[in-house]
Amino acid sequence: MDRITKNLLDEFVKENGLGNLSEDTAFEHFTGVLLTSSHYSESFSTYDIAVGAGHDCGIDCFAIIVNGSLVTEPEEIEDLAENNGYLDVSFVFVQAERSSNFDSQKIGQIGFGLLDIFSESPSLPKNDNIKHKLKIVNEIFSRSSKFKKGNPQCFIYYATTGRWTDDANLTIRKDAVVENLKQLGLFRKIVFECIDAERLQTLYRNLRNSVTKEIIFINRTVLPEISGVEQSYIGFIPVSEFLKLIENENGEIYSSIFYDNVRDWQEWNPVNTEIKETLESETKKILFPLLNNGITVVASRLQPTGNKFLIEDYQIVNGCQTSYVIHESKEYLDDSVLVPIRLIATNDPEVKNQIIKATNRQTEVTEEQLFALSDFPKKLEIYFQTFDGNKRLYYERRSRQFNASPDIEKVRVVNITTLVKSFASMFLDLPHRTSRNYKLLLKSIGTEIFNKDHRLEMYYCAAYAQYRLEYLFRSQVINSVLKPARYHILMAFRKIAVDDQMPKYFNSNEMARYCQRIINILWDDIRFRDVFRNAADLVSTVAAGNFNRDNIRTEVFTEKVNSALTQRSIRAIQ
Repeated sequence: MDRITKNLLDEFVKENGLGNLSEDTAFEHFTGVLLTSSHYSESFSTYDIAVGAGHDCGIDCFAIIVNGSLVTEPEEIEDLAENNGYLDVSFVFVQAERSSNFDSQKIGQIGFGLLDIFSESPSLPKNDNIKHKLKIVNEIFSRSSKFKKGNPQCFIYYATTGRWTDDANLTIRKDAVVENLKQLGLFRKIVFECIDAERLQTLYRNLRNSVTKEIIFINRTVLPEISGVEQSYIGFIPVSEFLKLIENENGEIYSSIFYDNVRDWQEWNPVNTEIKETLESETKKILFPLLNNGITVVASRLQPTGNKFLIEDYQIVNGCQTSYVIHESKEYLDDSVLVPIRLIATNDPEVKNQIIKATNRQTEVTEEQLFALSDFPKKLEIYFQTFDGNKRLYYERRSRQFNASPDIEKVRVVNITTLVKSFASMFLDLPHRTSRNYKLLLKSIGTEIFNKDHRLEMYYCAAYAQYRLEYLFRSQVINSVLKPARYHILMAFRKIAVDDQMPKYFNSNEMARYCQRIINILWDDIRFRDVFRNAADLVSTVAAGNFNRDNIRTEVFTEKVNSALTQRSIRAIQ
């Protein structure tokens, strides 16, 4: 391995807390994250995609991206299909070798393994990680009627630390794999790329940076100077230029650029359906800029050069629904369709919040949701960083917010998905909702979750407990077989750590004191291990050896865990 790649790998391992892995395995995680991130722009754990462990069908990492979400549980497919009304699927497969050479035999193994994975009668032995991914695959193909945009896409990557020279023999072997997969008739697009050290280094640099795009913006008007705003423009851009802002190079939507991706796509409701009908009508689509309120883009930096605008670190703060409809209807569109756009550059968070609130007044967003989506995350970000040293966590309000900071361990970065799930598990007793009906949790944003009156200690407590538990899984202090029950363990941890009744009011000083007692245990390097072991043992006993997600991720299992916790408390009193 060359010195540059080795240095990047070491940095990645340190930031992601992967020091317990062998260099070979760490390289698999490293490569998997870099290549998956070219399709999925949100933060995620390397363990969400790593599958290599023997009997892996020649695959080290396997990512399944559906409707812009990285899917890790079969139950999520049903939710996505019901909520969105369609399934747009990308499979990402990665084989990573530290070798400095590309091997034609390895390419053949990858192809043979993939043919078996998608076979109606698979025969190769498979480890538990692959089996779990196949459950998701089966859920997807059982709903093939939802493939409104066409069959899934398949992206295959074979990465080494060598140099790719377009070797004819390797290219022929690679193309043969693609042709064999095409014969299955399952995919609308198949791409097989060989990734060398130089490409890995480029991908790593891209991962460090925020989303940056260049568009042509001719039809624009410069707005007068505004306090707190560096630059601002209003105008129209052709739909092809707008698609550059919302899609990656693979034509997949950037879900992370929408500030309100908590609400995310609101299905084909009457408004979205009407937009779709307008865009897909030959006579009506030309009227689109007159019928639509437009898109508001807020960026950290704008660099105009003539009609070219380089837009850095941007969010679409209003126009999420319109953007998704344009993405879905793009095959019907040409540059006769113009998109109304406001383009604003500001680093003033208060100005940005005012823009968010003002531009969303016309949409179905309550005051509670607006606070939860703008003000509350800001409070969390500041609060998390008031702690020093090993007690500090970082709340990520924007995707990749901390990627450019090499001194921040990425395992200490908490995104909204992780926080919502850990909070709901620990303080709402809803661990079964973290995969099944997760969308129901998101509907609680602004009321039961991210309520403006909630004590911030609750969220730090939940986030730090999740951080500590993931460390115990990585270090094998708690057997990884219990991972499907991680959120039940979090719930049990709170009730074992402090046996008192949880305060009724989430805004009370009593709740703050209650959380601090739990936090003190989490900060103690010995006590937190003991309590988590007890929580894991209790959940394991309730599971009775059945760690199948169909058993674990149910309300019935949650009730059984709570019953066992109650019995434990009774015995302790006696």
